[in-house]
Amino acid sequence: MSRGSLVPPPRDRLAVLHPSGATDLGQNPFGKDVANLQLWQALARHGGYERLDVLALQPFDAENLSANLLGDHPSTTKVVGGPFLTSRAPTEAGTLFRGQPYLADLAWMRRRTASDRAYSLVGLIHSIAPPGVREMMAASATAPTHPWDALICTSPSVQVAMAAMFDEWAGHLVERMGGRPPPRPDLPLIPLGIQGDDLAAQADRPEARGRTRTGFGVDEDGILVLWVGRLSYFEKAFPQPMFKALQLAAVATGVKVTFVMAGWFPEPGHREHYEAAARVHAPDIDIRLIDGNDRVLLTDLWAGADIFLSLVDNIQETFGLTPLEAMAAGMPVVASDWDGYRYTMRDGVEGFLVPTLGAPAGGGIGLRLADMHALEAMSYQAYVGTVAQHTAVHVGRAAEALATLMRSPELRKRMGAAGRARVREVFDWPVVARQVHELTTRLAGIRAAAEDPPATVSRHPVKGDPFRDFTHFATHVLTVDTRLTAAPGVCAADVHSVGAARLDSAFNVYRATPALCAEAFTMISDRGGATVREVLLAFPIAQRRGLEMGLAWMAKYGFVDWLG
Repeated sequence: MSRGSLVPPPRDRLAVLHPSGATDLGQNPFGKDVANLQLWQALARHGGYERLDVLALQPFDAENLSANLLGDHPSTTKVVGGPFLTSRAPTEAGTLFRGQPYLADLAWMRRRTASDRAYSLVGLIHSIAPPGVREMMAASATAPTHPWDALICTSPSVQVAMAAMFDEWAGHLVERMGGRPPPRPDLPLIPLGIQGDDLAAQADRPEARGRTRTGFGVDEDGILVLWVGRLSYFEKAFPQPMFKALQLAAVATGVKVTFVMAGWFPEPGHREHYEAAARVHAPDIDIRLIDGNDRVLLTDLWAGADIFLSLVDNIQETFGLTPLEAMAAGMPVVASDWDGYRYTMRDGVEGFLVPTLGAPAGGGIGLRLADMHALEAMSYQAYVGTVAQHTAVHVGRAAEALATLMRSPELRKRMGAAGRARVREVFDWPVVARQVHELTTRLAGIRAAAEDPPATVSRHPVKGDPFRDFTHFATHVLTVDTRLTAAPGVCAADVHSVGAARLDSAFNVYRATPALCAEAFTMISDRGGATVREVLLAFPIAQRRGLEMGLAWMAKYGFVDWLG
């Protein structure tokens, strides 16, 4: 292909890879799953696309998905569902968006089924802490990805870290193999978003505020502080700095403080760890650990709380949705000066950022942790938990911030209003969705103007067709010229009735049904034998791939013979 060939002009259409096709997150959802679903909803409602193709890897109710993505919001976008592996929607749309940062395998699939310039690939980075995740992201530098592909960074901290990782990886590849650094995906900065108006409406309910505060025993002069998120000390935040800061602030102000932590524990026994830490570090604070899956109670808490507290200390965190939700609810936020938090809120404007201190780098301990995790002698939870246990959040400054807010209803109101304004201007889903649309249009322009890259290797050399990669294992290989005969004593009814033993019907997704295999068997038997080509040509095109596998399956069970 020459420059610009087979690359359609930018169009208002987007293909999304949503493997499950599900819109029900169930209990204890992870933040990335919540963010992805809300992003698909935002693109359907506010992205400005004429059509959104949602592609899944398993059957799903496309009509139900469309209804759940669009809701009752007015939108001119048509939402269409379909199977990913057989869809031409990515090529027709010009962009395939994945809610994960793994582009390498998709790039090889794109080359094999279309071409490198057929469409752009866009991934979304949620966490850069797991070494395995970083390794899979780095794999895009050695896969056929290009500058018209992108990995969306949700905060400047992620963007800086990813640029450094790719630069160092490219330097290694140049040193190892010579030549030039490989192309890599673009690293645009686009934040996650929230449904600001919905959260504001939930918070602006005086009756809910009164009901909630009464339920937690908070009087007019008391302060209700809120945390929302997974109650995981090894993947979110050690709670002790929050407990200690609240204790100091309560003593300094003389205010009765209730701290509600709404979330869920990775393991049931972890509740006892939090309760024990609370008794030691915050003896005068009324600490409540509640189920974050109780959506009614959580909605009421957005109305009833006075201050949002999130002293995250974990490298697992890269953005942080819950402080934004608190800002939309009109609450001031006290948060650690950490990663995405320092991007989403401004110190002294929407709340206070509390200084943090990382453990020393280069002393050998960090590399030892990485080695232990790489050798599977340390779990990921222990790996990030160890880092977090040696990351400090300034307890004294946190206490001062909390005390300042506890003393001043006016300041709480002013910072809460500033938070709502910032969400509307920067982090509301309509704003974010438009940035995604701008990105896909920009990438299409880069793709259209580019030269065709060399593509002599069309299949992934490591993750290829197992029937091809291991073809030399077998004595013979089924081809279209293989002649099959009916085995003595076998009839079509034997093939059709297979399944009495459960193992006989195992792994049956990719082959024809027993009924269709029985039809093919009848043809082979009646003719006294037939080649695979002759059998396949007797059936509609749509059935041939499955039937081809069905013939191999019939040979396995001795229904047909390929030797004579």
